[in-house]
Amino acid sequence: MPVLALIEAAALLPPRGALIGLDLGTKTIGVASSDPDRRLATPVETVSRKRFTLDAERLLTFARERHAVGFVLGLPINMDGSEGPRAQATRAFARNLANLTELPIALWDERLSTAAVERALIEADVSREKRKAMIDQHAAAYILQGALDRLRR
Repeated sequence: MPVLALIEAAALLPPRGALIGLDLGTKTIGVASSDPDRRLATPVETVSRKRFTLDAERLLTFARERHAVGFVLGLPINMDGSEGPRAQATRAFARNLANLTELPIALWDERLSTAAVERALIEADVSREKRKAMIDQHAAAYILQGALDRLRR
C-alpha cells in the first residue's frame, strides 16, 4: 500500500473503522486511536523506540487489536513549508511500515502539534514529569483529531 497524503488516502478507507494516529519522535512514538465512526481521537500510549522491526510489530499488533482500517502519521513540516530531516525520517518510517501492512498510511501536517499540546497540559497544571510521560500520545491524538476533522469536511 502506498503512503499518501490524507485526502488521497481517504479514498482507500472504508466508511467506518478506527484510525491509528502516530507522532513519531526519535526516542518515542505517541499512539492515539479514533472511535470506529472517526469522530474522536483518544491518546493511548507512548512506545519507547527500539528497532524498527520491534516498533512496527507493536504498532501493527495495536492496529489489529483495535480493528483499525488505517494509520495517520504526523508529518513534521517546517514552518516555511519545506521538509527537513525529521520529515524525511517520517516518510522513510511510513514507507517501511507500508511494506508490512495492507492498511492505508496517510500523512498529515503536524506543525506545532507538540507545542499546542504542551501549552494545553501546562494550562491544565500537569506537572513537568507527567507532561513528559504523556505528551507524545497527546500529540498523536491532536494530529489524529485534526485529520478526522479534515476528513469530515
